[in-house]
Amino acid sequence: MRKLISSGSRLEADYAYSRAVVDGDWVFVAGTTGMNYSEGTISDDVVEQAEQAFRNIEQVLKESEASINDTVRVQYTLTDSADMQRLMPVMHEWFGVARPAATAVIAQLIDPRMKIEIEVTVRKRNIR
Repeated sequence: MRKLISSGSRLEADYAYSRAVVDGDWVFVAGTTGMNYSEGTISDDVVEQAEQAFRNIEQVLKESEASINDTVRVQYTLTDSADMQRLMPVMHEWFGVARPAATAVIAQLIDPRMKIEIEVTVRKRNIR
């Protein structure tokens, strides 16, 4: 069974995509930024953006009946490679258990305030 999940973001409506797609035991979470959707704000700090992006992902995974620890793949898109060192503790905090296959890409993001975007693929296994 396929289920679409939306955060209510205007970008999702404008660009015709879902925050996540659940297909059986698989959850595909779109590139997620550090936007605080409830407040409509984004921090200037890349570490705070990463933490918020992970909280956004965690919320979607709860709606999908999955856990961050079920993550099998992650892609980080950063606007500045120098930020990677500062982000390592955040990545370890969130993925210290799952240790997913990971890729990091340096690219420009859609909004110049955005410094990181995180995309995950999850297979529900309920690892705690």
